[in-house]
Formats: sequence, C-alpha cells, structure tokens
Amino acid sequence: MSDDLHRLSLSEVAAAIAGGELTSAEVTEAAIERLETAGPALHAVQAMDADAAMQAARAADAERARGALRGPLHGVPLAHKDMFYRAGRVTGCGSRIRADFVPETTARVLQGLDAAGALDIARLNMVEFAYGVTGHNEVTGTPRNPWNTDHITGGSSSGSGAAVAGRLIYGALGSDTGGSIRFPCCCNGVVGMKPTWSRVSRFGAMPLSLSLDTIGPITRTVRDNALMFQAIAGHDPRDPTSSRRAVDDMSKDLDAGVKGLRVAVPENYFYDPVDPGVAALVRASLDVLADAGAELVAVTVPETMALANTMTNLLTATEGAALHQNWLQTRFDDYGRQTRARLMSGLTIPASRYLQARNLRAPILAEFADAVFGKADVLHIPVMVTGAPTIAESDAAANPGFMDMITAMGHCTRPINYLGLPALTVPCGFLENGLPTAFQLVGRPFAEAALFRAGQAYQAATDWHAELPLNG
Repeated sequence: MSDDLHRLSLSEVAAAIAGGELTSAEVTEAAIERLETAGPALHAVQAMDADAAMQAARAADAERARGALRGPLHGVPLAHKDMFYRAGRVTGCGSRIRADFVPETTARVLQGLDAAGALDIARLNMVEFAYGVTGHNEVTGTPRNPWNTDHITGGSSSGSGAAVAGRLIYGALGSDTGGSIRFPCCCNGVVGMKPTWSRVSRFGAMPLSLSLDTIGPITRTVRDNALMFQAIAGHDPRDPTSSRRAVDDMSKDLDAGVKGLRVAVPENYFYDPVDPGVAALVRASLDVLADAGAELVAVTVPETMALANTMTNLLTATEGAALHQNWLQTRFDDYGRQTRARLMSGLTIPASRYLQARNLRAPILAEFADAVFGKADVLHIPVMVTGAPTIAESDAAANPGFMDMITAMGHCTRPINYLGLPALTVPCGFLENGLPTAFQLVGRPFAEAALFRAGQAYQAATDWHAELPLNG
C-alpha cells in the first residue's frame, strides 16, 4: 500500500490516519518523495523543507497516540500557492520583488487548516502576483500540465492545480479573481471551489483586486474539497470584508443526491463561443445529473454578462495597478513583461470608469439572480470555451492574439467573479487530445453546500476524477 499512498484521496488519508491505519509520518514521507521526484517535471514546487515536514508529521502522530486529534485533517500533508503568508517563512508570490519577503503574520486560511490538523509542507509555484490566466511565469518558470507537459496548467494557481492533479499532494489552496482556481482545475482535471466573495477571510493573503479576490481549495474530489473548505470558511475580524454569516456544515447533506434540484441551463452567452468538443462533454454531464433526479431548466441570462466580463477586467487592472504603483515606479525592471504590461494598463483607466464598474455590480447581480435563481437552484455552465492550449501558443511574447485569447478564456468565469457568486469546478471528461475539461456549478450567495451536494452526486455516478495522468 505504501507505493500507492499518493493515489489516495485527502478524505481517505485523513480517515486512515484518524483510524490508525496509517501514520502521518509515512503519508508525509510519501508526499515528500512525490514532490521531490515528480515535482521537477511539472515545475510545481517553489520550496519545501522536508526535515521540518517530517518533524511536524511525527508530532501529529504523537498527538494522535495521546488521543489528541486536532481536527478532521489531522496529520494530512498539504501544500499551497505561494501567496499565503506564514510568519517567519518566505512568501514569494511568484515574483522577483518578493523573493525574500518574510511576513510577520500567518494567513487566516492557513490558521484554519492548522487548527483542523493539516500540515503545510511546501510552497507551490504560481503566476507572478497572481495576475495571469494561462500559468506562464517568466520570473520563476512556468508549471506544466501533468496530462501533457507541453500544455498550460491554467493560472494563476498553476502549481496548485498541477500538484494536486499530478498526485504530488492531497490538496492545495488557490485564489480566484477572474478564474484562477477554476482554470487550473479545468486544465488539470481536479475540483475547485471559488467561494462567495466575503465567505473566506483574505487576511494574510497577497491581494490583487480587493473587489474580486477569493480563496478556495483545489482537491481531487468534491468530498475532499468540502472538507478543506469547512476549515477555511467563516468570519475573521481582521478582514473587515469577511461575512458574519454562519457557515453551513458542508458534510451534512453531501450525499443527499440531487433529486428535485433545479439546474439552470443557459440558452445564451455562456455557450456562444464554446468549442464543440468541450460543449459535448459539458452537456453530457447534464445528462448524468438528470439521470440522478435533477430537473433541467432552460434560462436566458441577461445581456449584461458580456459587460460583466469587461467590468471584471477593469476592476482587476485598476485595483492591481493601485496596489503595485510604488513598485512600478521603483522596481519596474523586476517585473515579468506580461505582468508589468497588464498592471501598467490599469494606471490609464479613468476613475469614472472604475466607479461605474463598482456601481453596476448590484443591479447586474439582481437582474442575473432574477433570471437564473428565480427559476432554478444552481446554474450549470462550462469553465473554459476551449481545451488547454500549449505553453508555446499561449505565450504572450509569441502570440499577437494573446489578449483576445485570455479574454475568451474568461468568458465563462469572470462574470461569476463580478457577481461575487460561488462556483464549483468539476472535471467531466477528456477531449480528443487527451486533456481534461470541466463544468462549473454556480449558486446563490453562500450556497456552497448546495454546490458540493450536486458535485458529489455527479462524482458518485462517474469516475473522471479517478483517472490518473501519465506520471500519476
């Protein structure tokens, strides 16, 4: 069994450690071996302290021997996108500028996972300052897709997506401002939750766009994702934007099924530019949900969805430029060219346009909610309009149509960020080139539990999530 430890799910490992069938030390040793041996080919790992990881694992085992389980993730090794601060440890943010930055505080999401008993054993590569959708990083290097290393991982949580899919680690945190959890999950065939804006504290996490940033887990299964999400969600007084709303028990109805659940299927916008191969797999997943008892409901989404996509770009550019303005003046040459160009574009956006983008959110959300959630419980849509392109063809320097490419990539994701809604990405099959694709389930604000229930029902009837990449 020891040779296959890396293939177990997070939930399976957590249960085995809690039940004494496995020790944290042997699971962590297996994870370290995967990170060291398979990690370099995927360029997923930024840094790891193996000795410290094993010391933490042995301490977790000693606690368990005393009957002192800290929580449902006791002794499970995890690794996270290199943008979550841990006091006394470098947080590089995929950049040259913060390559030696050592924070004095620890992110709330890491504290939540610590309290649940998880181990934080490595920092994972990411897009520079989380500003990019393809996964390219000319400063620290570009992670590789474990299904085909010539292709992108998706960004900006690139290392997280590759590491979880490549069976290097059992779960990882990512961030999502315009699709940065959902792109890597779609490209790599794993599960990701982009939560309701304000549901998860952003204290101690590198910011990009304060109006849009969200933090969520990337895992192999929906069950794993619900388990991690439970540990990180909730109010935090250190983040004044975090919601005081009580967090539901994500496990309570996880296996209740979808009988009677109304699933909205859009007749416009979301499928308009989608490649036939992607559309076929995403629509086939609807049949699975219908066979499980869900009711499919056709809806027409407001024409303002195209505007929402544009407004997301505007907010990200403006707020990102404001956060980076000092470094753009003092450390201009230390940025990668793509990141620098996108940040610089935000400096030219008029304040009137920015305020318009902020002020339109509420009425567009109200219109969308009436059109979709007035008729259904969840919305089912694609994540990406095409399969994952190659690293070469999606390189900004080599592709004159790069901006059109990334605008198209965000067609189905950015409107959801603009509206602040939760979205769960679930893998749903493989395209002709052997790369995975996925659908996303979008819910009302704070309806993450309903999304997990629907995603779990889909995975109970399918086995796409159990497929292994070439190096898995």
